[in-house]
Amino acid sequence: MSITTLLQKILLVEDSPSELELMSHYLQDSGYEIIKATGAKEALEIAINEQPNAIVTDIVMPGMSGFELCRSLKRNPATVNISIIISSSKNQVIDKVWGIKQGADAYLTKPYSREQLLNVIKSLAK
Repeated sequence: MSITTLLQKILLVEDSPSELELMSHYLQDSGYEIIKATGAKEALEIAINEQPNAIVTDIVMPGMSGFELCRSLKRNPATVNISIIISSSKNQVIDKVWGIKQGADAYLTKPYSREQLLNVIKSLAK
């Protein structure tokens, strides 16, 4: 399957090894290049250096939350244009609204299917 969108390099930020592998599997099978980070601070450094097309991040992680990561990415001129997708089991409307206010471009509630993940990524292609 070839990718016809601009979103080709995706940074996955997830502290759960099984969730990180699942997302990675879904996206690699669809032809995306994957970069992995197990924490938000690591992800911030990778995002600046690697310039991924999109970032899929969890919210609840040790050290720095996904919300803090969103704010930091959107404040930095080097990363302001990277699309951010929050992927979280927090499924309340207030969580989604807060995520978007922090700079996320989309919010995906866990558990999700391969198709849901791919559709959200494709919807952000500019």
